[in-house]
Amino acid sequence: MRLTDHERAMLDGGHGEAAARAMDLLVRYGEALGAERLVETRNVAGAFNASTPSVREIAEDSLDRVFSELNLDSDDVIEIPHVAVPTCQLITGIDNDNFATQGVDPELADLQLRSEQYLGKRGINLMCTCTPYQVGNVPVMGEHCAWMESSAVIYANSVLGARTNVEGKESTGAAALTGRIPYWGLHCPENRFAQHLIRVETEVGDMAEWGVLGYFTGFAVEEEIPAFEGLTDQPSLVKLKHFGAAAASSGGVELYHMPGITPEAASLDAAFGPNARPEPAVYGAAERRRTWERLQNASDRKLDFVMLGCPHNSIEQMALIAELLDGKRIHSDTELWVHTPSAIRQVADRSGYTAIIEAAGGVVMSDTCPSISRKVPAGTRVIATDSAKQAHYLPAIAKVQGWFGSVEQCVNSAIAGEWLGVVQ
Repeated sequence: MRLTDHERAMLDGGHGEAAARAMDLLVRYGEALGAERLVETRNVAGAFNASTPSVREIAEDSLDRVFSELNLDSDDVIEIPHVAVPTCQLITGIDNDNFATQGVDPELADLQLRSEQYLGKRGINLMCTCTPYQVGNVPVMGEHCAWMESSAVIYANSVLGARTNVEGKESTGAAALTGRIPYWGLHCPENRFAQHLIRVETEVGDMAEWGVLGYFTGFAVEEEIPAFEGLTDQPSLVKLKHFGAAAASSGGVELYHMPGITPEAASLDAAFGPNARPEPAVYGAAERRRTWERLQNASDRKLDFVMLGCPHNSIEQMALIAELLDGKRIHSDTELWVHTPSAIRQVADRSGYTAIIEAAGGVVMSDTCPSISRKVPAGTRVIATDSAKQAHYLPAIAKVQGWFGSVEQCVNSAIAGEWLGVVQ
């Protein structure tokens, strides 16, 4: 691998032991990937928080040991300095205010607070969300990033036109300390052209329908790059957020092109570049219905738990949920958790949305979700969610039945205590 003089100096220890260990990791990682060089990044989003039972014993030694072992792949304990470039913490497993409702051990909640203090002193911004682009981390087109979290990566690449692969704890830890990441995959312009064409022949309107289209897309293209034709709706951030999360769940999509919507390819010709345009996969009424049915993993309509906010809710979504719940009451046998980042929770609090949701019997949770925390209300057998991603993962993670539907279907079902949604 070719290194610049500055990178060589970091590798040789000229910028401290932590940077040297990080550079060593990045060089080995890059060589395994076939990368010929590193690329500068000033935008890292990773998982640094130490708040799981598996790391409790390590954390009792020191939080430097946690970072060294989990984020630098080092058996030696390295003193971790301030990060070299802007870095943020993604979603965590614990809501600091509602950990008891989650069923989290208080000692783990205390460990998370201690970990947050440690990370903050080292310059890691505690955004604590799977949607950092909703709370201030918005890379620009062409910017090289080092991000974890599949739904965040697909949004950054596709909607913002930034460049990142799906990174891991180790590579993001090393990138935070060096400002470097291997130049390969979607960092390279020649790897960002479409390989599949999806022709949309049915209306795609609300957020749930965009989630269904995303779920179809992941199965259709797996880990490759699709382009689309036939879309008539101008989607919002919320719709593209749910589309991308679904496509990254049913498949491994990290980038897509929607001419006239996403910025990197203004036309299908530009989307495919030197690649031949293939025969399209058709998404019509029949495909839509089969995909919707595929997202229903339940037979029992009696609901124990409704989960909204995966990826984390925007303030517009919080407003809609509050509007649907205003003056109503969630069924006594059903629990509702509404998930949003802490930064958006503050706006929801001041706007009165949190009070309305709580008055109806719901809980507004921040910084986590049931798939990450692996926590659902005790005794839960049947869930409902507005998230195709959560409908894909949570039944297997929590061993529950799962219904998928729109926000309105989920809220109305929480009030009724039974699933009211139907395939339309």
